[in-house]
Amino acid sequence: MDSLASAAAQILGSRLRERRESLDLSQEDVAHMSAMHVSNYGKIERGKANPNLHTLLRIASVLEIDPGVLIAGLSGDMVTKRPHKLTAAELIKARQG
Repeated sequence: MDSLASAAAQILGSRLRERRESLDLSQEDVAHMSAMHVSNYGKIERGKANPNLHTLLRIASVLEIDPGVLIAGLSGDMVTKRPHKLTAAELIKARQG
């Protein structure tokens, strides 16, 4: 992830923290039960790291929450912009001439 946290990562992290605290669990508890290092889990909560799909599913399972709830409302517009300027549809059209 880029050095600047994306809005999506910050929102996900905030949702994870809120749920964890509602269950009265520590970051260490969640990290241990999710089979990950506590520093990595902490980075996810702070919006400084993006979990892969399997990690997100394990965390959601530990927190007893539907993963869809964690990512609801997030969109591509909320992530750090990449240098390309074309959408997939524009690229396909350009290739076709």
